[in-house]
Amino acid sequence: MPDKPNILVVGSINMDLVVRAPHLPGPGETVLGRDFATTPGGKGANQAVAVARLGGRCSMIGRVGDDQFGQALLEELKAEGLDCRGVSVASGRPTGVAMITVDSSGENSIVVDGGANRTANADDDIFPNAELFAAADVVLLQLELPLSVVRAAIDQAKRKNCKVILDPAPAPAHLPDELCNVDVLSPNIGEAERIVGRNIGEERIDKNTATDLIARGARAVVAKLGHRGSLIVTADGQFRRVGPYKVNVVNTTGAGDAFTAALAVALGEGQELPAAARFANAAGALACTRHGAIAAMPSRREVRTLMAEQEPS
Repeated sequence: MPDKPNILVVGSINMDLVVRAPHLPGPGETVLGRDFATTPGGKGANQAVAVARLGGRCSMIGRVGDDQFGQALLEELKAEGLDCRGVSVASGRPTGVAMITVDSSGENSIVVDGGANRTANADDDIFPNAELFAAADVVLLQLELPLSVVRAAIDQAKRKNCKVILDPAPAPAHLPDELCNVDVLSPNIGEAERIVGRNIGEERIDKNTATDLIARGARAVVAKLGHRGSLIVTADGQFRRVGPYKVNVVNTTGAGDAFTAALAVALGEGQELPAAARFANAAGALACTRHGAIAAMPSRREVRTLMAEQEPS
């Protein structure tokens, strides 16, 4: 393995409040659940921990509240080996929380209260951490922080010649085109639908849809297709589907975050997009075999074992 790549994650840090239920409730419906648990989460924290477990050196920029959740989350991130110099404590604000219901098939429904994440700003969190950008090979972003912070992080990364990956989740109805101007944009099907402004349908995401995202400024799109693997489209005309790995799915909560983190590690190591997407597919698949978010993030050894045991379909 080459020297570990330096990955900087700028993103959210939440405490996940998880309950299992036979099915996801409809409007006005009460469903009896079980196995309630509090687990570390937030797309930023999930991806940062996954990066560390998958073989990257990871630093993080984000915010927690000055409460018990915030203290517990900081301790958890440090225990995973993350550089948390860029994680600040928002005085008088609660830590972000995500309320997650997981059904019997592993599908989930999530409501997020951003809490301290919403207080992040470029003047306090991006510009003072220029040295973290200067040391990074890849900067990994999501959309659970204010868009102004994401925009400033993209600009700072470009000034420091870092590769930028944006996981556009949760995707707003109208994602500004300047936020698409990154090296790799990695949406899932629903996010791609919201960004391009039309209904794609799971079986119909194709070159034209990804090309719409390229036209908005992305140099490459690596779209997550769930049980169908992933799709690569690049500004120079590459178009390739990368097959999935078959696993027993128990919970899909952390799959997208494991995928994007693995993509960042592989690209940081200098792998080409098809190889990076295969590595990411395997990481995302393994995350589906466990409950929780951070708890579900796989190790590099586990990913390599799955890849050795099974050819993607």
